[in-house]
Amino acid sequence: MVALAFLVFSGIGFAQSPSAPATPDADARWRADLAAFEAADHDHPQPPGGVLFVGSSSIRLWNGLEQQFGHVPVVIKRGLGGSRIDDFTRHLSRLVLRYRPRLVVVYAGDNDIAQGRSPKEVLASFQTFATRLRQSLQATRIAFISIKPSPTRREFLPKVRQANALIEDWAGSRPWLDFIDVYTPMTLADGAPRPELFRADGLHLNDAGYALWRSIIADRLR
Repeated sequence: MVALAFLVFSGIGFAQSPSAPATPDADARWRADLAAFEAADHDHPQPPGGVLFVGSSSIRLWNGLEQQFGHVPVVIKRGLGGSRIDDFTRHLSRLVLRYRPRLVVVYAGDNDIAQGRSPKEVLASFQTFATRLRQSLQATRIAFISIKPSPTRREFLPKVRQANALIEDWAGSRPWLDFIDVYTPMTLADGAPRPELFRADGLHLNDAGYALWRSIIADRLR
């Protein structure tokens, strides 16, 4: 009843994410990561009110992220390589709620598309994540980093563009939700990905790619 009242009051409507809950074995790959996060929190408790970055390998591999936004006193990084949006919904308490951040910056959806999910399913998964987060932390804002155009995933770019457009449109009517477009500045005039922003695998960002992300995201954190 409380959840229903929140959805009606806030005007949030969305399709239920169709993916089934993961089995315990599905999360075995991240058991060490989750344990490491909890150990770090035990040794160095984070004060509430910071900026939390969560997401897949693009967040996990962002070296020095916590120190790259000097005007933000508390920046926390929690990335899980190979993750999908639903993974962060399942682990919402462990990866997000415990920090009580003022802003959550999300990068996910890349692996969802590559693993066969449709743009509408990606939107539904993000809607579920964002809504459940806001149910628990109603003062917390959310910023979604658009899915990037990876050279080795060029066949998925039409779906990536569609998923980005759906999320941007949904975010547009919600003052607590921000859409950060990194897709456009990561492409050439003909729409192809800029290869100089990626590592040799054509999937993960190199230093130039992260420098571009930082320049785009920094102003949105103020």
